[in-house]
Amino acid sequence: MSDVDKFLEAVGNNNFVDGHEVLEDRWRELKKSPETLNESKISKGLINGSTALALKLMGKEKGAKTVWATFEKYRPLIHSQICEDSEKYKQAERLLDEKYKLYM
Repeated sequence: MSDVDKFLEAVGNNNFVDGHEVLEDRWRELKKSPETLNESKISKGLINGSTALALKLMGKEKGAKTVWATFEKYRPLIHSQICEDSEKYKQAERLLDEKYKLYM
């Protein structure tokens, strides 16, 4: 199971902290190369989306909104960056939006 699949599973089960954790190493690795810099930003955005939801559930509304804004900043890359996980990134975006509607 890929890191993105693990992210989808964690967020799908409302394990938002785990969603953050499973993408952390991927983000760090991707940001090392100019060729994968935009993909690293997608990972960073997804991490922040999941973190925002975790913060909201902890009652930290202001922090949640601030961190969600980082997800929004990188969201356009999900649709402009073509890579092996493009479809999974779009699925993750839809899932985060669903959770946003439920909790934010």
